[in-house]
Formats: sequence, C-alpha cells, structure tokens
Amino acid sequence: MTFGHRLQHAMRQFGPVCVGIDPHPALLRAWGLTEDVDGLEAFAEICVEAFDGRVAVVKPQVAFFETYGSGGLAVLERTISVLRASGTLVLADAKRGDIGSTMDAYANAWLGAGPLGADAVTVSPYLGFGSLDPALELARTNGRGVFVLAATSNPEGAQLQRITAPDGRTIAQTMVDEAAARNAGPGLGSVGVVVGATLTEAPDLSGLNGPILMPGVGAQGGGVDSIRALVPAASLAAVLPSVSREVLAVGPSTTALIGRTAQLQEEFAFLQR
Repeated sequence: MTFGHRLQHAMRQFGPVCVGIDPHPALLRAWGLTEDVDGLEAFAEICVEAFDGRVAVVKPQVAFFETYGSGGLAVLERTISVLRASGTLVLADAKRGDIGSTMDAYANAWLGAGPLGADAVTVSPYLGFGSLDPALELARTNGRGVFVLAATSNPEGAQLQRITAPDGRTIAQTMVDEAAARNAGPGLGSVGVVVGATLTEAPDLSGLNGPILMPGVGAQGGGVDSIRALVPAASLAAVLPSVSREVLAVGPSTTALIGRTAQLQEEFAFLQR
C-alpha cells in the first residue's frame, strides 16, 4: 500500500490532525524537565503515550533531537520505532535537501530500513526539484511519502518562493506542479507539499492530488478560516493541519494532551466530510 493510501486511511480513521513532537528548551522547562537527553526522553515518552494510536500522523521536529548529539538521535530512533511499530504514521520533519550522492544518503537515512526510517520526510526543493529524485524514487520503492516545501509562512520565504519564473508561474507554484506530476493515477498521491496556514495567498493546489501539510495552525494564527481561504473546496480532504505548540502547551499531563488533541480533531473534522 502506498503512503498516500495509508495516510488517507489514517486521516479518515482519526481525523486529519498532524501533531508535532517539538521538544523546545522552553517546553522542557515548562514541563519541569531537564534540558538534557534524560529530559528529552521523558518528553518524547509522554508525547508517544498521548498521541500513539490516537492521531493520523506524528511529526517529530528533528532539529530538537539533533541538538543533543548522538543521545538525542537515539531518543528519536526509539520514538520513531515505537510509533511505527504500533501503526502510527511518522513524518520526520528534517527538511533535507542536497544533490547527488548526498541526497541519496539523506533519502536512505529517512526513508530506508535504518533506525531513523520514517513513513515520510519533509524535503527542500530549492536546489531544483530534480535534486529530490533520490528521495522521490526511494519513497516510491519503499511505500513512503515526501512532503516538499512549497509556500512557507516565514516572511523570508517570499523572497524566493514568490519570484515569477519565465513561464509566468511563481517558484512556489512550480514546486506544487512538479509534485503534482509525481501524483498521477488514482487515489491520494504520496508526494505532498508544505503550505503555511498563515499565508494570505497560496499557489493553486487544485491539481496536486497529494497531501497538503499546513503548519502554523493554532498558536501561530492559522485555523479553519485560513485553510478554507487557501485551499480549494475539492482539495480540503487532502489537508493535514499541523499543530505543535497549540497542543504541547497543555502538557505534561497526558490527559490534557489527549483532550486538546481531541478538540482540534473535532475542529478540523470538516476536512474529511
């Protein structure tokens, strides 16, 4: 079964919400945890207990694990392994992008059979969309997914993403169209895009036929209204709202984390109707 099919099934079963595991130092402190590998592990274990088997996708922010070196990566490996073993989809938010053999190595790390292998990974196409081919090919072979940065909500992103190419399309639109070309065929494709939920305008997503990861929901200001404004009605079922701070702020109580997640799942249930 392709990643697109598995994701579609999970979104219908649990709702479309993707919950982040973002062990920011400020959150570790707020949860009464130490800013070291032990605190990181405790944070990850609480998140796994709260989200495993209750959400469509869990998205660990890789950078917050990397900052602790090999110990942090070991925690990330265990987190990915536990979630995937129980059937919860894991999206590694690594935002990798390079060329040739280096991109091939990144693809094998995050989409292969190794300890960091996830169900999907975020990638940056801004060395040219074709530079992502090793990841796209391995994802297709292994039944995994790739989420391509297209129109991000950070103000600096517009400097590049809104440039108009000679063919009249913005760079962001070009990235969406390139992803769409990889999603030909029936069912939800496995090449998604990342589009910020706080944008005032977005590329045309009507032909994507793939998942749309939308960060910036909740604490950052995005929500139901912004999603409706940015995404065509026919594509709403492919939207995966990504929430992190909005949920994690109520921790470390697993009961509170579960409750806030359930509220958001109800809020965004309209996407699957």
